[in-house]
Parts: sequence; structure tokens; C-alpha cells
Amino acid sequence: MNHTEVLTRYTANFVDELTKNGITDTVISPGSRSTPLALTIAEHEQMKEWIILDERSAAFFALGVAKATKRPVALVCTSGTAAANYFPAIVEAHYSRVPLIVLTADRPHELRDVGAPQAIEQIKLYGDYVKSFNEMALPEATPEMLGYVRSKAARSVYKAKEGNPGPVHLNFPFREPLHTDFSLENVWGDQNGGSYNPTFAGVKRLPEDDVNQLLEKFQSKERGLIVCGPQVDANVAKAISKLAASWRLPVLADPLSQVRAGEHDKTHVIEGYDAILRSEAIRASLKPDFILRFGAMPVSKPYRFYVQEHMDAMQFVVENDTGYREPAGNATEFIFADSILLCEDLITKSASVNFETNWLKTWQEINNVAKKHLLDGTESEITEGEAVSEMMEVIPDNSSLYVGNSMAIRDVDTFFMTTEKDISILANRGANGIDGMISSGLGAAATGKPTTLLLGDLSFFHDMNGLLAAKHYKLNLTILLINNNGGGIFSFLGQANEPKHFEALFGTPVDIDLGQAVAMYGGSHTVARHKSELKEALSASYKEQGLSVVEVQTERTANVDWHREKWQAIEQELLTKGE
Repeated sequence: MNHTEVLTRYTANFVDELTKNGITDTVISPGSRSTPLALTIAEHEQMKEWIILDERSAAFFALGVAKATKRPVALVCTSGTAAANYFPAIVEAHYSRVPLIVLTADRPHELRDVGAPQAIEQIKLYGDYVKSFNEMALPEATPEMLGYVRSKAARSVYKAKEGNPGPVHLNFPFREPLHTDFSLENVWGDQNGGSYNPTFAGVKRLPEDDVNQLLEKFQSKERGLIVCGPQVDANVAKAISKLAASWRLPVLADPLSQVRAGEHDKTHVIEGYDAILRSEAIRASLKPDFILRFGAMPVSKPYRFYVQEHMDAMQFVVENDTGYREPAGNATEFIFADSILLCEDLITKSASVNFETNWLKTWQEINNVAKKHLLDGTESEITEGEAVSEMMEVIPDNSSLYVGNSMAIRDVDTFFMTTEKDISILANRGANGIDGMISSGLGAAATGKPTTLLLGDLSFFHDMNGLLAAKHYKLNLTILLINNNGGGIFSFLGQANEPKHFEALFGTPVDIDLGQAVAMYGGSHTVARHKSELKEALSASYKEQGLSVVEVQTERTANVDWHREKWQAIEQELLTKGE
């Protein structure tokens, strides 16, 4: 058996096994050393390949596909710094628990550490940011080695999905020549069986004694809060709404919790808590006895202040598998159990739980006050917060909203109210970076589901390379671009009090006509200055094919003043009512 046949059968069996374990999408960054993997993936009928030239964009594109589909996605690149360019997205995947199968090609062992071109140290390149690392054996085509390569493929997919999902890394050393031959007989190996290593995994459920022990802790309490932070399972929303109804408790729902949108009961949902809790006096007046949190820590900084100021309240954090996501530093009891099953068990066994009825009523009343002020828009020109409100009115049902970091996610937190629409809210809140956002949004759009990407001008600038995927694959994506010519979030922070260096170091205006960048990649571009224009432009974009960018231009200082006026009006009315 010659070198080409060995290489072909080795890679073909690996790729085929990926498909047998549910991998349907692979993002390829073109290069030479990865030729065997790239060609084999492109040749396999069960695999959809996405070719993204820029490696950083490619990795964030894969992240977006994986977030939207909730399935592992494979990534392929050549050796050298190409693999290093995947690092930011792998860090995000690690912290946001997104399954990726990262396949890096490498020089063979004899060409490492000898000055060979495009050879860097790729062994455990991503450190602890991947769940597992495998240095693959040099290609062989014996039955034992084909079994080996299939086992590695199957186990890697399982590892990426197991427990808290995340990225895994396999490094493939390939000797030249790198070409393959798909005319070989039975090139894909055994096509009659399923996975080489099938796995069966259950979910965690608390024993009955533990459920009873939890309920005993709640029985003596009167004021409880259910908090739902960022998480991706839409089915959790219904379970939490049923628990809230049974216990008559308010639900502080982060916009990324999937609780604010959908057909489930939302009468207990408090969307305005970020604005409400900005007042120290109001935070003090809303002292809870306990907090039961599902998902990650909410985006809201005022909520974190609230938790820290009431550190004597019992706090429980539910994790489906494991993890200690509690950045407030309070004493916390962790419940490692499936969220839906836990809600069901707590409802079933909580007949003796009886919380204060007025507690829920109080939260609902103050939430109505907050919403009244937040949605009261009388400005002649559209503001950043109103842009979110108007977008939510026209965004299609059964669609995805991908949200950028910094001000974008915070305005969604404040101005995205409950809706019956089925909208999946996605964001890269693992590491909270502004890089790769266009690529992630396009990755979500690649699934075929209508997708809107909300982001600021700096996030747009950071990932303009990502727009090529929209042009190349004719992907339908609406981008609502909030352009305040710089980093708007810094205007809310203490750095704004240092005017001498503020613009250069924090404001960072780029002074670019972003519409020209959109045109370069074949997209349509509209500037909306009034609410009616914005809704009209967004509505039209959802009917168009390809990339549509609707830009809202704002001024950073005016934006800060507008937000603070809203918060002050809410605080003043609530404190007056409480007198």
C-alpha cells in the first residue's frame, strides 16, 4: 500500500466517523498542510464544508453555527500561526460552553524544532481552554490503525458534548505528498454500522432526600427570587415559569436566558430589573431571603451589586453538570442537577412552601414603573435604547438575535421586553470580547434561520473580514449597526472623567464610512435617523436576500445623558411611591 492510499484511508475513516457521530458542518481555513483533511471533508457527501479564508473569522463562524444549532462543529486549518488565530474563538467556546472539534494539521515530528517553515509548537497549543488534546499518530492504514482513528473521532465528538460542552483539539502530523485518491475501493470504510464507539449518557437528578432537604431550607423564608442568567436551552423557560407560578415568585430574567421570549407564561418575569437596581436605596429596600439562580451570572452589573449587598441571603446556583460560576464571591450552595427535572421535582414536593404574596406584587408594580419610563420615547431622533425597542417590534417570529458585547447587550438587557415571538437570543458572553461578532452572526445565519445581528461600530470594525462569508455564500443577515464612532460603553465608566486622554485611549473614534465596507462585500446599507425609518428599513431587510446593514448614528455623550435620565426618572418615581 503506497503513501497516498495510506493517507487517504486514514483521513477518510476519521472524517466518516465524524459524520457517524453527528458532525454535519466543518469550517475550513484553506492551507497546504491540511490538504488531506480539507479534501476529504469536501468529498464526503454527509459533510457540509464552509470555506472561510481568515482563520479568526473562520473560528468565530464555527462558533456561531455551533451556538445556533447546539451541535458540535469541526474546524480545520493548516500548521503554524493559522492555528494560533483560532485561539480567541476557542477561549470563547470554553467559557460559553460551546462544542467545537478543532483539527489542526502539523509538520511531522522530524520537521519540528529544526527551523522548518510554518512549524510552531502545536502540542497542547490551547492549554486548558480545550477539554481534551490528542496528538494523532502518523497515518497508517492497518485495520488496527483505522479502528484507532475512528475511535479518536467518536470519542472527540462525545467529549465535546459531554457534561459542560466545549472545544476539543486534535493535531494531525502529515508527511508529504499530501494529495489523496478517492477512487480507491471502499475508501470510506465500513458503511453498514453506526458509531465506532457509541455512547449513552443520562442527566443528573437530585435524590428525593436532597430535594426534601432543599425545600426545608425554603420553608422558613418569605421572600425568594428566581434568577435566570445566560443559558441556551429554550425548554428551561417553560420549567422555570411553572416553578415561578407554583411558588408565586418573581423571575429576574437575563435577555440571554431564553425566558423573555416564547409562548410560555411570562407574568412573573421582571425585565426591568437592571434599571430598577441601579438605585442603591431601591436595592436596599428589596432585600431577599434567598436567590435561586439558573444559568450563568446575569449581564447586569446592578444585579451583581444587589447580590453583594445582600450577601446574607441564601444563594443557590443550579448547574446542569458542574461548575462554580459565582463571581460575586458570596457563600453559595451549588445544585448539580438538570434544571428542568429540578423544577419538576421542586413543584411536586413543595406543597408546604408558602411565600409572601405581596413580594411578587411589589416586584411586578415596580417593573411596570420601569417599563413605562424605558418605553417612553419622545425624542425627534432615534436613540440607542429606542433602536432596540423598535427592532424588537419588527424582528421576525421564529428567528435568532445575535447580540454584540459592550453597549449592545446592555441595551438589550434594558429595552428588550417580554414577547410571544419565538426568538433565540445569542451572544458571545463567555469572554465578552468584541472580536469575531460579524462572523458569529453569519455562522448563526448559515443555519437558514432568519438572523439579526445587533452590534456597535467598533465590533463591526474588528471583524469586517467576516463579511466575506456573507458575499461568498449569499447568506441572509440583517445587521443593526449602532454607530457612535467609538467605544460608547466607556462614556458610562470612570474613564470618562479623564478627558485629556479619553478619546485616544477609550473613545477610540475610527471615523470610517462603514457603508463603503458594506458595499465592498455586496451588501445593502441604509442609515435610519427616525424610528419610523428604522422600522421600515428593518422590515425591508427581512424580505431581502443577502447582507443588509441598517445603521443608526448616535452621539456618545448624548447617549449617556439619555440613559441616565431614564434611570433617574425610574428611581425618583419608585422612591416617591415608597415614602
